[in-house]
Amino acid sequence: MIRLIGPGSWKPNSSIIPRMRYLLALGSNVGDRLAHLVEALRSLTELGTIESMSGVYETEPVGYAEQGPFYNMAIALECELEPDVLMEVLNSLQTDLGKATPVPNGPRTIDIDILLAEDEEIDTPELVVPHPRMHERLFVLQPLAEIAPLAIHPTLNVTIENLLGRLDVGDPAARVVTPDTLLQALFGPGT
Repeated sequence: MIRLIGPGSWKPNSSIIPRMRYLLALGSNVGDRLAHLVEALRSLTELGTIESMSGVYETEPVGYAEQGPFYNMAIALECELEPDVLMEVLNSLQTDLGKATPVPNGPRTIDIDILLAEDEEIDTPELVVPHPRMHERLFVLQPLAEIAPLAIHPTLNVTIENLLGRLDVGDPAARVVTPDTLLQALFGPGT
């Protein structure tokens, strides 16, 4: 787990709240997957502070199998945006980074999901938090357990570590990139 500091310079006046901690999942399976994740991380540092980030795991696709493997990771982001506003910003960021998914669960340059927003439960047409399928997905829970094993899923009232232990998945995903390597990709050698 690595702690990062971002400038947090992007603060829309109408949406500022006391700082809130979000747990996000990031994934990519098109083109240079690592470069897409690094570019997303750079953009996310403009929204607030990346408190921690997992390594990157290579996982097989879920749902739509006719595509390449994903690189997946998790981060803890602290920022001053309301959850619905953060989701709008993330959707815009994903579009800017080339996300196009003509097939549900299909290939994508980048995918960013809000998994948890502290202990809040949100259910609107635009946003559901906790993420409704996070407790079923190794590619979400394995990196998330690396940075927040004791975080509690507010609906299920179970820790991330326990949710991961409940999955019947066989072998865990392989970590292919360490957080230190991500730091070097983000900020250059010597970070």
